[in-house]
Amino acid sequence: QVQLVESGGGLVQPGGSLRLSCAASRNIFSINVLGWYRQAPGKQRELVAAITSAGITNYADSAKGRFTISRDNARNTVYLQMNNLKSEDTAVYYCKAVYLHYVYWGQGTQVTVSS
Repeated sequence: QVQLVESGGGLVQPGGSLRLSCAASRNIFSINVLGWYRQAPGKQRELVAAITSAGITNYADSAKGRFTISRDNARNTVYLQMNNLKSEDTAVYYCKAVYLHYVYWGQGTQVTVSS
C-alpha cells in the first residue's frame, strides 16, 4: 500500500510559478515510477511528468522546458516545479505511484492560472 498526499496548489497569475509536492507513505526508493498527471474540466487525465526509481524522467510536450520533476528519497517526496504557467495549465494535479504491479493515486491538488 502507498498513500500519496499532494500539496502546493493554488491560484497563480500567468507567468508565475508553483511547486507541487507529493508525500508518500513509504520509502519512495522502492517505488518503480512516480508521476504527475492533471485533469482539466471536461478533459481526460493526462501525463505531465514522470520519474523512475533510476531517475529517468519523461515529460509531456506541454511541460518540456517549463516543468521539472524531481524526487527526494530522504523525504519520500516527489516534486513538480512549474514555471511560466499558462491558463491552459489550470487543472487538478494528481500524483501517481506505480509500486510492484499496483497503481496508487493521490487526492489531487487544484492549480488555477488566472489574472
